Amino acid sequence: MASILVVDDEGSIRRLLGEMLDMNGYKCALAADAAEARTFIRDQGFDLILCDVNMPGESGLDLIRYVLAEHQETAVIMISAVDDTEIAETALEIGAFGYIIKPFRHNELMINIANALRRRELEIKNRIQRENLEQAVLERTGELQTTLNKLKIATEGIIQAMAMTIEIRDPYTAGHQRRVRDLSCAIAEDMGLSNECINAIRMSSMIHDLGKIALPSEILSKPGRLTTSEFELIKTHSQIGYNILKDIEFPWPLAEIVLQHHERMDGSGYPQGLSGKDILHEARIVAVADVVEAISSHRPYRPALGVDKALEEISMNKNVLYDRTVVEACVKLFSDGRFEL
Repeated sequence: MASILVVDDEGSIRRLLGEMLDMNGYKCALAADAAEARTFIRDQGFDLILCDVNMPGESGLDLIRYVLAEHQETAVIMISAVDDTEIAETALEIGAFGYIIKPFRHNELMINIANALRRRELEIKNRIQRENLEQAVLERTGELQTTLNKLKIATEGIIQAMAMTIEIRDPYTAGHQRRVRDLSCAIAEDMGLSNECINAIRMSSMIHDLGKIALPSEILSKPGRLTTSEFELIKTHSQIGYNILKDIEFPWPLAEIVLQHHERMDGSGYPQGLSGKDILHEARIVAVADVVEAISSHRPYRPALGVDKALEEISMNKNVLYDRTVVEACVKLFSDGRFEL
């Protein structure tokens, strides 16, 4: 049985409406003004409110604004002695389900009430279905996020395994890749890059020399200077690393970063001779970190030259070989004492 509140300042109208509703099996309450109606609504709650437009004190329009804001599941039908199109449009825009002109016929009133209650029922069902759907989407999204997190963890594990393989193949690479990773990420964070971008840099820098696993170990560990042909062979490691990674679907452009980490801003790098913005931002960061670490550390063919020499190299060649903003961020990290190799 639906419960209906009648709000009208005319006692005869209230009683008439109450009798008509009782005869049709509705549970009914009567209020003489908006204040009394608010008390009823607060204490009982109703399925539908029949409300007069013009009443002493708070108007019917103000009352339904309150009802539809605070009790959205309640249907409202406005009743008025004045056939005013503007008021009717306002009531319907606010959210009233109907607008009935006095004097009204019994059948007209009952049809409007039945339609309003049916519409209310459908809106409640639709809202529940929408909320259930939203909840299902949230749950499914959570499941997908969990799966994605697991895949990312698995991916990182694979990358770490690749990094260990490189270190076993070339002992001089053992600490190099980790230090390049740490410096690359520090630069990226200092530049305010996104977490996704930093993750791409972290993962790619760990395996930026992956292609060296295909090179002869005697060249990788040669104590003297490399011949021209040996150096040309070393230069193939970027392309080899790319070829290994290119068909694996990582959530980051790892293959491209590995391919481009020896490219230079003026186009003098390898393997593609890219320049400027054609080089991925992530690759430009890894390139600077790679150079700084390589110059600072011991190599089979020379002793360590130190951080100062490394910073001098990138500073002298910023905007020529290396990205200016990356170089400045890197130098500042060391000068501020926020990073050490």
